[in-house]
Amino acid sequence: MASLQLPCTHSPSCSDHRRSTPHRLFPKPSHFNTHPKRSHRLQVSCTAAPDGGQNQNVEGKVDRRNMLLGLGGLYGATNLVPTPSASANPIQSPQLDKCGAATNLNTGKQLDINCCPPTSETVVDYKIPPFLRTKTRPAAHRVSPEYIFKYNLAVDRMKRLPADDPRNFMQQANIHCAYCNGAYDQPGQGTLDLQVHNSWLFFPFHRWYLYFYERILGKLINDPTFALPFWNWDNPKGMTIPPMFVDPKSAIYNAKRNPKNLPPAVIDLGMTGNTDTLQVVANNLTVMYTEMIRGNSDAYDFMGKAYREGTPVNPGPGASERGSHTAAHVWVGDPREPSGEDLGNFYSAGRDSLFYCHHANVDRMWTLWQYFLPSAKVPDKKITDPDFLNTSFLFYDENAKLVRVTVKDCLDNLKMGFEYERIDLPWLDYRPPPQTAKARIARVASTAPKAETLFPLDLDRVVRFEVSKTKKGKADELLVLENITVDTSKFLKFDVFVNDEDDNPGELDKAAYAGTYAQVPHKTNSPSAATSIRLKLTDLYEDMDIADDDTIVVTLVPRHEGPGVTIGGIKIIENPTPTTSS
Repeated sequence: MASLQLPCTHSPSCSDHRRSTPHRLFPKPSHFNTHPKRSHRLQVSCTAAPDGGQNQNVEGKVDRRNMLLGLGGLYGATNLVPTPSASANPIQSPQLDKCGAATNLNTGKQLDINCCPPTSETVVDYKIPPFLRTKTRPAAHRVSPEYIFKYNLAVDRMKRLPADDPRNFMQQANIHCAYCNGAYDQPGQGTLDLQVHNSWLFFPFHRWYLYFYERILGKLINDPTFALPFWNWDNPKGMTIPPMFVDPKSAIYNAKRNPKNLPPAVIDLGMTGNTDTLQVVANNLTVMYTEMIRGNSDAYDFMGKAYREGTPVNPGPGASERGSHTAAHVWVGDPREPSGEDLGNFYSAGRDSLFYCHHANVDRMWTLWQYFLPSAKVPDKKITDPDFLNTSFLFYDENAKLVRVTVKDCLDNLKMGFEYERIDLPWLDYRPPPQTAKARIARVASTAPKAETLFPLDLDRVVRFEVSKTKKGKADELLVLENITVDTSKFLKFDVFVNDEDDNPGELDKAAYAGTYAQVPHKTNSPSAATSIRLKLTDLYEDMDIADDDTIVVTLVPRHEGPGVTIGGIKIIENPTPTTSS
């Protein structure tokens, strides 16, 4: 499959032409028609760039929309979120010789898991090596038999490496276990966990993780152009587990998957349990539109909340992480296993080759968000906070050398040498239809209690309540759910609806659907911090014609069974970074 060629990028006349030429960002896609403890030995630290790393993507700008989509557009260096006035310190890369046992709650008993990597006395600050041409990561459903053979050969050779080789398949799987399940403490912060999920580190960490995994596979088959596939679960043609992963004789097969969700089962990104395939597809496209376009007011809503040195775990996940990302993990994980192994739990997720294919699509979502989605929705998509840019991680490269990497060096996938195959985005224009049956809404509102009478709330059932708006007629507002505390060892998910007139929680393709919160099961050694999420209401108000109402009726629908979520409060605030609807 051919990679798209880079158009002119460095000529001023080229940039001027792009700036002055109006066009749609994407060709209108054809819709899929549906009904609408440890000793000190190795010290690792990171050093901030002199300018805080804020100018990493200014020099040598690339017309990213052309690169992926073959269309015009302009990516400007001014597309930045202002640096907060107060800044602490970036989280430092872990000290490998202080790695301890990861933990997992396993049917009532504590299971200690040794997923610590080999240690090394030498750590090198990594520099991305030069490359002759950009690799193209292919859509997993479209790959050739030759590609499948090459991919299996690489994974088979990875599995045959000595057990103590850091490039070995289980050693690579253990990277996710160590960074995500309580094996590392934040350097200099006592026993405070280091966790790369549920914060602004989610996308950068996993991008680096896939980068080295991909390079190791390429090294093992002597093919530096090898690129990981991505599971394009955002497109109806890719909404089943890719067929190459279900061959029991292949190296990329894993038996620990939910047998009910093997092909031809369609992934349920909404986790609604709906059995109507067409409705599931419609729900999936709505989930993607909501978490990528409709529900975010700034970069932190999409990327995740700030996570600095000394910050407790789980400050707050971004829309993509708590949405489609979590759903795919849990949907594939095997319910017959004690903790949803393999893909359904952080400690074991990397043991399934499908994990890397899944996360390649997650990374693709970040790339789309950064460079190719309409900027009118969220004009500021870059985080320039030095504590974000200078956070560092440790990985072993394809030559088994321990290297230190920083967030600021992974913000541009093209500079890292890879891009993604062009695939249609049917969710791009999948805005739900207007929903303005105000008579029914008024009856619901008349019976709903005031929010202040219910919170704090243990969410173990469907709950409906009335929330006062900040200002009548103010359309640019955010719904904030705050002080959310969760049992991290469980799969937990709840959806949020506003003025839902039909009370059918199995259908998400409607204007009333505002967003979701969900988590993959994992274990921490420290008490979880209270999390909060924000859901942008601008488009929802417009689609439901309720901007002039004094109150809204919110419905919370848990998708999990039993207790595990407590919500401290809910409120509506004015958007501090207002945007225009488009």
